[in-house]
Amino acid sequence: MHTPVLLRQTIGVLDIQEGKKYIDATYGEGGHSAEITKKGGLVLAIEWDEAQIKSQKLKVKNSKNLKLVCGNFADIERIGRENNFENVNGILFDLGLSMDQINISGRGFSFKKIDEPLDMRIHKGLTKTAIDIINHSSAHELYEIFSKNSEEINSRTIAHALFQACRIQKIEKVGELLSVIFDGQLKIRGDREGIKRRIFQALRIEVNHEFENIKKGLNGAIHLLGKDGKIAIITFHQGEDRIVASFIRSHGLRLITKKPIVAQKEEGIFERSAKLRVIDISNV
Repeated sequence: MHTPVLLRQTIGVLDIQEGKKYIDATYGEGGHSAEITKKGGLVLAIEWDEAQIKSQKLKVKNSKNLKLVCGNFADIERIGRENNFENVNGILFDLGLSMDQINISGRGFSFKKIDEPLDMRIHKGLTKTAIDIINHSSAHELYEIFSKNSEEINSRTIAHALFQACRIQKIEKVGELLSVIFDGQLKIRGDREGIKRRIFQALRIEVNHEFENIKKGLNGAIHLLGKDGKIAIITFHQGEDRIVASFIRSHGLRLITKKPIVAQKEEGIFERSAKLRVIDISNV
């Protein structure tokens, strides 16, 4: 099992208590849920990716303290009430992809998997893939996606290049997208790895409506907390973090630490951009 980012810090601030209820809104490979159940917590785990559900069901089949359900955390309030998880002690949102989704899903989440199709749907019920967005959007629409979702400084240049390329030949695979961006003709500024990461991030956010889901999920989570409840949110880029910060301000909520909790230098490379904010409603 892959160890989730900021696992020790997250479990610590949630202050798991035996017999109390917790919701893992982003189950993934189950690292957070496993730690909560080890400490005696009762967990409702939500996962939107059907492939993840299928691969994890056998692992949790005999767990008395964990219930795994398929759903979008945007619907967390409904899912919680349907499963009798109200007045919960803690709710966790880890907004990153799991390692399985990146490495073996075959859906083009990673810019390193050049032969994979540009699907990027976390749930197959979604109607549009990244292929659809790239090939059927105007240059201005692509610019909006890249600039708003990832703040890529080369958004306009890349958007125009993709629009022109799609008029000649459909872009369907990871490698085809990268070849347009880095064909040597474009005046691209900045670190290539960072540009790739931000463009893929922007497309994934658009395909899965991630920013809207975060807003809905946080609003729903508040209604499921008990009087001493906490919400832990792990973000990985500024767009996510701004949504969380805005939600906290607009609801007059209190954080347990003034600054977000971040990884120590000795921790893994995947933790470097992660920020953990924990909302405590006990004094609200």
